[in-house]
Amino acid sequence: MADPVAVTGIGLVTPAGIGAAANWERLCSGISTATSHDDMKDLPVTFACRVPDFDAVDLLGGKVAWHLDPVTQFALVAAREAISDAGLDPATWEAARVGVVIGSCVGGARTAAEQNDRLFRRGPQAVSPMFLPMHLVNMTAGLVGIHCNAQGQNMVVSTACASGASAIGVARDLLNSGRCDIVIAGGAEAAITPLFVSGFARMGTLSTRNHDPATASRPFAADRDGFVMGEGAGMLVLERPADAAARGARTWAQVAGYGNSADAHHITSPHPEGRGARSAAREACLDAGISTADVQHVNAHGSATKLNDAIEAKCIEGLFPHAITTSAKGVIGHTLGAAGAIEAAYTAMTLYHQVIPPTANLLLHDPGVDINVATKATPASVELAVSNAFGFGGHNAVLVMSK
Repeated sequence: MADPVAVTGIGLVTPAGIGAAANWERLCSGISTATSHDDMKDLPVTFACRVPDFDAVDLLGGKVAWHLDPVTQFALVAAREAISDAGLDPATWEAARVGVVIGSCVGGARTAAEQNDRLFRRGPQAVSPMFLPMHLVNMTAGLVGIHCNAQGQNMVVSTACASGASAIGVARDLLNSGRCDIVIAGGAEAAITPLFVSGFARMGTLSTRNHDPATASRPFAADRDGFVMGEGAGMLVLERPADAAARGARTWAQVAGYGNSADAHHITSPHPEGRGARSAAREACLDAGISTADVQHVNAHGSATKLNDAIEAKCIEGLFPHAITTSAKGVIGHTLGAAGAIEAAYTAMTLYHQVIPPTANLLLHDPGVDINVATKATPASVELAVSNAFGFGGHNAVLVMSK
C-alpha cells in the first residue's frame, strides 16, 4: 500500500477548450467536439476532434512557439496552467526537486510529416536542423523542464494510449520515493495527420461516420463503430499531501493507487476476458488499500470500439458493481497518449465538484453492456473513483483517485 499524493494543479488543452474551466463546462454539456476538416477531405475519415482556437504565438510568444511541435506547445500551455493553478512559482521553487513525467505515443508527428515532405520534394538540404529537437518523443518532457525551470527527474513514458496514466503513476512513485517534492505529470499528443489517420483507418479502429461527425464517437452504444481522433494535453501538479497542506494549497483530489499490467496477448486487441485490465485494476485498488467494491465512479477508457467497450464493460461489471461509469471520448475523441492524463484530470474534477459528466451520444444501449453509464451530468457523492487507460501492445494503466 502506497501513500496518496495530492493533485494541486490542473492544466488542460483539449478539443473541449483551453483551460480547465472551459473543459469542465464542455464535458458536462455532453456535446461532441468532432467536426469535419477541409485538410482531411481526401482521407478515409474526414473528421476529428481538434483543439479550438489555439494560437501558439499568443499563448507562448513567438520566440518559444516557433521551435516547438504542436504536441509540445499543447504540453507547455497545459503545464503552465497547472503550475499557476497550484499557486507555485518556478522562479522560486527548488528546481532540482521538481520532476517532469509526460506520457506520449508518437512525438512531433506534424513536424515529421512536414520534414518528410521537404526531403522528398526538395532534397536533404531542405530538412530543418530543428527537425529532431521538434520531433523526438522525449523532447516534450525536456522542453517543459527547460521552460518551467524543472531540473529534477525528467522523462517521457510511452505505453501507447495508456501513456498519460502511466506517467501519473510513475510521478506518484517519484514522490513516494522521496526523489522529488513536486512533479508535473501528464500526457500530450498531436497526431491528427494524414499518415496517422490513414493508419488507424486501415486498421478499422476509426468511426467512419463522415456524414455525421458530431455523433460518431459513441462509447458503450450498441451501434458504435470506432473511435474519433483527438489531440491535446493534460497536466497535473502532484505533491505530497503534507507539503500541499503546509503551504495552504487547494487539493483537487488525491492519486491513491496505481496499477499497471500487460495482456501479453495480441499487438492491438485486448485480451478477450480483460485479463490485463482486471489485473491492473485489482493492483491499483490493493495499492490504495481499498476493495474494488468501494469504487463509486469509473472514468472508463471507453474508446467506442467494438472490442474495447465490450471487454471493459465486463471488467467494470465484475469489479466495480456499484460504480457510475462515464467516457470522455464521446466529447473529446481519443487523444491517444494524452488520454489517460486528460481523463485523470477529469476524474479529479469529478471528485472535486461531485458531478459525474455524461457519456455523449449514448442513445442506443448495448444489451451486452450491463453497467450504469451516465448520459447526463449527474450529481453524486463520490469518494473513490477509478480512471482506466488501455493501449496497443496490451498496456493497461489504472489510477485510483480519492476525494
